[in-house]
Amino acid sequence: MRVISGSQKGRPLLAVPGKGTRPTVDKVKESIFSMIGPYFQGGIVLDLYAGTGGLGIEALSRGMEKGIFVDLDRKAIEVIKENLERTGFQGQAEVYKNESGRALKALIKRGIKLDLVFLDPPYAHQRIESEIAAMHDHGLLQSGAYIVAETDAEVRFSSQIGAVHRIKEVEYGNTRVTVFQMKMLDSNEEGAD
Repeated sequence: MRVISGSQKGRPLLAVPGKGTRPTVDKVKESIFSMIGPYFQGGIVLDLYAGTGGLGIEALSRGMEKGIFVDLDRKAIEVIKENLERTGFQGQAEVYKNESGRALKALIKRGIKLDLVFLDPPYAHQRIESEIAAMHDHGLLQSGAYIVAETDAEVRFSSQIGAVHRIKEVEYGNTRVTVFQMKMLDSNEEGAD
């Protein structure tokens, strides 16, 4: 497992020991970033079921300014911190051991605005549509923000959740990657709260 592109290209990343996490394979990671980037001019990325932190770290390597990493597993949190140190991104990252719903509530309270969100929950426990709805309804998403969901290939999503539209779906074996995007607001709409 490694960083594929950007400032930390080729840097190896640690995996979480055991079978509890399912790191995104390089081919899928490359495909995800070609759909949403491939590079960024700043912004905040949320890796909500971070596992190794590989997706959020890849986004930082490709130009995101700040990463927020959340996982419930203690071992995963240790691996994320180690991977952030290996890549030199610890100063641009916040890492929290928390359940996804509580983490979103904390971000809402802080008034954070996200540019990119990765949702790669354990397949049996996915609540992706309700999490996207919560982010949308509480103003967590910047205009034009991307949300990337990785699920079992059987999972199908609505084409629209509030002003968040499903824009792409790709299958890799038994994995489905679905990309959503928050509607772009023009400058007249942004001021009209």
